[in-house]
Amino acid sequence: MEEIIIDKDVDWEKRTLCSDESCIGTIGPDGKCRECGKQYEGVFSPSVSSTIDNKEKIEAPQLQSNKTEDTAADEEWEKRVLCSDGCCTGTIGPDGRCRECGEPL
Repeated sequence: MEEIIIDKDVDWEKRTLCSDESCIGTIGPDGKCRECGKQYEGVFSPSVSSTIDNKEKIEAPQLQSNKTEDTAADEEWEKRVLCSDGCCTGTIGPDGRCRECGEPL
């Protein structure tokens, strides 16, 4: 079971996001990103971001799945043959050609 962390006390509009635009993290009370560890570049107010440390942990609901279908799908996934063109995302069909670009195997 996967754990989801929710903080009921955080005003999500006042979070300080990481300076690195490719990062999804927020800045912690130490002035560093919780995700990548990068120091925040700019004016940082620790009082706003420090409230994010009070987290309530809850458990995500279990999703019911059919193990037989999952196993069959996994086996089918492993048997696929990828296109020989490294730029193509297709797979080889029963005719020996890529389903996306038509390249032969």
